[in-house]
Amino acid sequence: MSDSYEQFLSLARELSDLGHAQTLLSWDQETYMPSKAAQQRASSLGAIAGVLHERLVSPTLVGLVAELSERGLEGDGGVNVRELKREQDRAVKVPQDLVVKLTETESLAHAAWVEAREKSEFDLFRPWLDKILELKREIAHLVGFEGSIYNAFLDEYEPEARVEEVAPILEDLGRRLVPLVEGIGRIGKDPGRALRGKEFPVSQQEAFGMRVLADLGFDMEAGRLDVSVHPFCTSMSASDVRLTTRYGTDEFTQSLFGIIHECGHGLYEQGLPAEAAGTPLCSAVSLGIHESQSRLWENMVGRSREFWEHYLPLLKDAFPDQLRAIDLDSFYAAVNHVEPSTIRVEADEVTYNLHILLRTELEIGMVEGDIATADLPSVWNQRMEQYLGIRPPTDAEGVLQDVHWSFGGIGYFPTYALGNLYAAQLFDAAKRQLPGVMEDVGQGVFDGLLAWLRQHVHDRGTRLRAGELIEAISGQRLQSSFLMDYLETKFGQLYGLDG
Repeated sequence: MSDSYEQFLSLARELSDLGHAQTLLSWDQETYMPSKAAQQRASSLGAIAGVLHERLVSPTLVGLVAELSERGLEGDGGVNVRELKREQDRAVKVPQDLVVKLTETESLAHAAWVEAREKSEFDLFRPWLDKILELKREIAHLVGFEGSIYNAFLDEYEPEARVEEVAPILEDLGRRLVPLVEGIGRIGKDPGRALRGKEFPVSQQEAFGMRVLADLGFDMEAGRLDVSVHPFCTSMSASDVRLTTRYGTDEFTQSLFGIIHECGHGLYEQGLPAEAAGTPLCSAVSLGIHESQSRLWENMVGRSREFWEHYLPLLKDAFPDQLRAIDLDSFYAAVNHVEPSTIRVEADEVTYNLHILLRTELEIGMVEGDIATADLPSVWNQRMEQYLGIRPPTDAEGVLQDVHWSFGGIGYFPTYALGNLYAAQLFDAAKRQLPGVMEDVGQGVFDGLLAWLRQHVHDRGTRLRAGELIEAISGQRLQSSFLMDYLETKFGQLYGLDG
């Protein structure tokens, strides 16, 4: 390797280290930080963001990236230069003081969101959302975009994706989802009642969740599980991956499937190419691909009949009084119960994407100026009634339920739907290439599937863009039919719709 590339790698790893420190402060803010520390934490995060920006756009690093780009490095070196250049090209157009201001605003906005959610008063958060939108629009115009201004936001999380390409796929998804939801609703079954009206002590939920985490392959020596208002996964490195969940004594599915979901994210982070640690190559392809890993494990594995053939007897051992009378068929139907609900993170597989379609539409309307933030609660409630037939009773269950806007995550929500689409296409390929994979799941054996994902997704890092990765693995470009075929087959059988 040339001296220039070695210097480039040294600076790239320094950026990575600073990013890890920033991530750790953010994780602490979500978990253990005292509420009165919000102002100081905002200042600290702003300072680190400023240093990161300064280092990223330093003349030395800009010069190295330009030199190495012109040389046209091949292989992993070319990937590293390409990925850092992408980030740098965006950053050089944004003044450092604006980066610091946005980071501080987001930190304070998060604290305001927590209070607003607790009190169920959107107006406590709305001024901060207005500030974030103003700053994000300013950045979008500085960075530049083609087509909708929303592309400038979507590109942050799903590189090179465009709403003009994504929207038709989501519309196709919606066209087949709505009649499926309506068909299930007409059947009138309520399999979920089999798990209601019982108490599940948190200590037993924690113990069972930790067992499943270990079985799935999450390395607890390189990670941990904590509690937060909103479940999430954050990674400082492959050797330090933090997961959170939340518990309720009236049911255990929220915590357990939250754990499995975040475990999917964590397995991806722990499986990124170790030899490239600290470089842009050792990163997730996109948030959509990241979400595909969590959704594949949570839904296609964790909610499968085969999974519960193995785990239901173990769960009964953990909760003998609560689950003694339930059989496998009833339990499998209960954990796949379909019913429109106000809360996205608690939504079932079928209705979940309708939550995402709603949020995506509202985001596009906000950034394009068609929806005022003052109108968000009423528009949110109207769309919920239109798409899911329910109306949130409070702001906490409606417009304030998600944390994303408080940290400036405009453009984030579509990646959840993309993640479901990617997951279905990947799962189809895995089952074709590993014919006995679901039989293994029925035995509580996940090594084969994890190894397949390590080889085809995790270890590739950022070598391919999301669309390229899906096409390379499945042989086809992204489409909605894989997810809808999976949903219609599974829930058609569960609810007796297939004939």
